[in-house]
Amino acid sequence: MVDELFVTPVAAERDRELLRTAAAVGTRVTLVTDRVADSLSDTVTPQGVVAVVRGDDTDLAEVLTRGPRLLAVLVDVSDPGNAGTVIRTSDAVGADAVVLAGDSVDPYNPKCVRASAGSLFHLPVVRSDTGAAASDLRAAGVRTLATTLDADADDLDSVDVQRLLAGPVAWLFGNEAHGLPDSVAAMADARVRIPIRGAAESLNLAAAAAICLYATSRSQRAES
Repeated sequence: MVDELFVTPVAAERDRELLRTAAAVGTRVTLVTDRVADSLSDTVTPQGVVAVVRGDDTDLAEVLTRGPRLLAVLVDVSDPGNAGTVIRTSDAVGADAVVLAGDSVDPYNPKCVRASAGSLFHLPVVRSDTGAAASDLRAAGVRTLATTLDADADDLDSVDVQRLLAGPVAWLFGNEAHGLPDSVAAMADARVRIPIRGAAESLNLAAAAAICLYATSRSQRAES
């Protein structure tokens, strides 16, 4: 929920519909100078509108009571741009929530907020201890799939993995530099690798997450 808007005169003139909507829902609007708006924003070229937004206090336990079918779990992910992009992708595929587990970045980091392109406010983004998340997901009947580069992991394109994707499913994605810890991968119901047919050694975290999430969404839609 937006509690307050700080708007420059130029932005107020440009975004009249936004201000009408704010007035309709009772959101306070404060007119500020360009200098004040610049001090409130960390971008090089601010847009002249700054919102104070109330955070979502949903936790993983509450998410699991809703019978989710698709979740993305980021384990020790440190790059806010990657985290925000995964949140945006999760929203796009219709995932039920994103879990930031372990020592993952703050979802309200400014770079993460911008990378999510508004999706941070469209679906629950919750924090959890990694071990507790794995245990809670299993108890709720959600299958956990660990992404890995290991040659002996199941291929995403294999028939067996495609059957697993019918859901409910939670994908575990690891740190950009180190991937998932072995101890976390061992908690998963299956380990899955994305086949790489060219010369690239690996995929960017956000790209790998997009492939896995879209593959799961497609399988679940086919089953419904």
